[in-house]
Amino acid sequence: MTDYKDIKGQLIQTLAADPSNPPNGQVWYNSTSNTLKGFKNILAAWATGNNVNNARSQGMGAGSQTAALFSGGQNGVYPAPFSNHTELYNGTNWTEVNNLNTARRLTAGCGASNTAALIYGGYDGGNNSETETWNGTNWTEVNNMNEAKRQIGASGTNTAALTCGGEAPGGATANTEIWNGTNWTEVNNLNNVKADNAMSNSGTTTASITFGGIPVPARHRETELWNGTNWTEVNDLNTGRQRLGGTGTSTAALAIGGDKEPAPFSANTEIWNGTNWTETSDLSAARSFLAGAGTYTVGVAFAGETGTAISAATEEFTGASTPTVEFDLS
Repeated sequence: MTDYKDIKGQLIQTLAADPSNPPNGQVWYNSTSNTLKGFKNILAAWATGNNVNNARSQGMGAGSQTAALFSGGQNGVYPAPFSNHTELYNGTNWTEVNNLNTARRLTAGCGASNTAALIYGGYDGGNNSETETWNGTNWTEVNNMNEAKRQIGASGTNTAALTCGGEAPGGATANTEIWNGTNWTEVNNLNNVKADNAMSNSGTTTASITFGGIPVPARHRETELWNGTNWTEVNDLNTGRQRLGGTGTSTAALAIGGDKEPAPFSANTEIWNGTNWTETSDLSAARSFLAGAGTYTVGVAFAGETGTAISAATEEFTGASTPTVEFDLS
């Protein structure tokens, strides 16, 4: 009879805790819980959804896979007009709703649903510091960021948000600001100056992650975690990219698409498990300047550009990898 050692070439490991990033098929004995566990990789995949009504790039995304919001951006390949369009996604179709007060591109935003979101920064002929909050029906102008900038990262909700990096009047910045529902406050900077970086859009003001970006001329692989006070460098992306989409939290995130080197447009998707990035199923269409919403298990990516064309495409992501208990030895 063939045993585990004959198949895998090693004995089953005894560990006090589950490994953080086990390969598919690994088996181990957890001596703390007294269980024999195995890791099964559930296949992740992108599926095509219905297009947005107004194809554009450089806008913001918020919400979930079945209740997403898309606002702002650019109505064509540069130098096309700035957009103030807002659309809501119900998991099947996009519906046009009330516009932003200020049309802009290269903006960012966040929110847990498509009925409560925040948009800030961007470019409307100059760097923009304006903040608007969404209540499910209308956008309302509220207090500005301290620094006018575009190409920024964003995470959180309409009452507790975080932004970092971006392109300020003096160039790429490491500045970080926190929104408390009324005002923006400058806090400790990133370790790496960068723009065009993505963030975990469901992160919080005490736990968030930023990844990718550009410090001219190379694309960033760096990942940094925010603990409410400081940024800490952690393990890098496998593929350095800028202008990418991001979804999820500080311990479970997706990095989607973007521009990479040496080939410009990327369909790459990577999953963050709190320690490492792992490449998973690609988008069906390579694109940058796309927006994202949802979680790392149930996400959605929409719009963007390929350099010569603007995309209206929506793709829905489903997939996760979880350890499963095979035998309880207690």
